[in-house]
Amino acid sequence: MAPNDSAETNGGTRGTAVGRRKAARYIVPVAVAGVAAATIGLVPALASTGDPDLPKITAQQLIEKIAASDTQQLSGTVKISTDLGIPSLGGLAGSFAQNSGDSGKGDSTADPQSKMTELASGTHTLRVAADGPDKQRVSILENAAEYSLIHNGGQVWAYDSKTNQAYHSTEDRSGTGKPGHATPAPEGVPATPKALAEQVLKAAGPTTSVTVDGTAQVAGRDAYRLLIKPRQSGSTIDSVTVAVDAKNGVPLKFTLLPSSGGKAVVDAGFTKVDFAKPAASSFTFTPPKGAEVTEADDAKAQQKTDGAKGLGMFPGAEGLGAEGLGAGGQGSKDTKVIGEGWNAIAEIRTPGGTGLPSKASGDVPAQAQQFLDSLGDKVSGTFGSGTVFKTRLVNALMTDDGKVYVGAVTPDALVKAANSAS
Repeated sequence: MAPNDSAETNGGTRGTAVGRRKAARYIVPVAVAGVAAATIGLVPALASTGDPDLPKITAQQLIEKIAASDTQQLSGTVKISTDLGIPSLGGLAGSFAQNSGDSGKGDSTADPQSKMTELASGTHTLRVAADGPDKQRVSILENAAEYSLIHNGGQVWAYDSKTNQAYHSTEDRSGTGKPGHATPAPEGVPATPKALAEQVLKAAGPTTSVTVDGTAQVAGRDAYRLLIKPRQSGSTIDSVTVAVDAKNGVPLKFTLLPSSGGKAVVDAGFTKVDFAKPAASSFTFTPPKGAEVTEADDAKAQQKTDGAKGLGMFPGAEGLGAEGLGAGGQGSKDTKVIGEGWNAIAEIRTPGGTGLPSKASGDVPAQAQQFLDSLGDKVSGTFGSGTVFKTRLVNALMTDDGKVYVGAVTPDALVKAANSAS
């Protein structure tokens, strides 16, 4: 009989159990903008061989088990599938490049700032390895090619075998954030179930229901299923399920379902996992002969990230803070947060107070304008008028007077927030 616990979190959970977490980070700590939650998402649910019969556990105990996990060594294979419902860009990338006069020549295809954002859509297979907080490796397996990020001590290497290009940076451990240096990000790129689960658990509080919803087997490991649901209406998120290793508390699988129904927006899970110490060779890298190596300090264009965890496709989405999926932060001086919990909406004032460029003004190529129109719906209210851009997870309203309202909420909630702020 699978355990079924109805205990729910309270406001103290986030400040105690999650605050004590000390599990190792399992992904290369390079500051890379993600897409939600990002970021993010992993393949369809793994077939179960039958629910294991495990001792009963409360939701509070299971959260504490995750927080107390001290597993620092692992290797395995992760499947990632993300379906945000965003129309394909098709040939627009080339069109933008032509119109801007930038062919992209000279940019390294190994640069992690752009490469890792590929995890925001489609299905991907990753090989991951970790040996404590200073040694991690993530490899994206492609057709007859592989892209790898290797973090070893103060060195970070990225290599794209398809183009034989490498990218090298050194960690800035002084906290100065010097340009071109890879300062480890606390959440990093959310490429594993653990990283995804930690982001969601940060938002667990009075607006969240957390229960134990039975058991499962993932990658041959017995696991409890932690079910996380918003108590509020109006969120685009229906639920998040995290399969937690019954023995060591490591999240093995992460599934985010949208309130609109249909397939998962994010489904992340190990297909193979081993908690033995990985080989030291997993974290060493020497550029192959003939490889083009780009040093971060010498990169032509300074990489810019908005710091949003899982919301990188929207300008200024950093207003939602590290809590990403809805805990709500203070944001920058040009950003404020409306509401709380899963219904938090970031209000961002764009530079210059202008709305979207238009074809009529000559600022946007016709093909690009067609793409923007396909994404957005015109709306109006007491705030004036604007355009709502929709995905299955995050929606954004850009008003004609240059404000942006963004959150994991319905378009109606965005319009209501804009009206109340006008």
